[in-house]
Amino acid sequence: MSTHAESAERKDRLWLVRHGETEWSKSGRHTSTTDLPLTAEGERIAASLTERLTGHDFDLVLTSPRQRARRTAELAGFSKAEVDDDLVEWDYGDYEGITTADIRKTVPGWTVWADPVPNGETPAEVSTRLDRVNARIAAVDGDVLVFGHSHALRALTARWLELDVTEGRHFVLNTATISILGWERGSPAIHQWNA
Repeated sequence: MSTHAESAERKDRLWLVRHGETEWSKSGRHTSTTDLPLTAEGERIAASLTERLTGHDFDLVLTSPRQRARRTAELAGFSKAEVDDDLVEWDYGDYEGITTADIRKTVPGWTVWADPVPNGETPAEVSTRLDRVNARIAAVDGDVLVFGHSHALRALTARWLELDVTEGRHFVLNTATISILGWERGSPAIHQWNA
């Protein structure tokens, strides 16, 4: 005999795709507001996502407004992905275009997850906007596909899993990879990561 809670369990899945390679992602430079194109290799690998995503039905497809995410969506076969401004990358402020190694020369041990980002976003600000994305996804009955950025998608994952946004530090995310979030007996869960 099933209870009402069991019959109301969510079955939807959230598919995450990090954009293809850019010159800055290749060199480890923090990229948020700088609107870089994909490299030739980034375009090639983004196009290969088409085969991996074909045959899956998505009730909603969203993308960050940045060209690297929109172009990845287009090459993967989702040129009509809806732009959602809340999916932009964590705003790195004064650290835009700088590698973690260079930041750590003046701020030893710095990470975006635990330390201030001068003139950038705080974890609370990132959490607020990604909670809006998760609320939007929860309102859709079926699967949702999202094209976005490393730190923002990692933070979105943390919030999906009902964790503090800073717990995104545990989820390494490479360019042009597919990750799938869903449910396991009523609890949010990771079904596939960084594949």
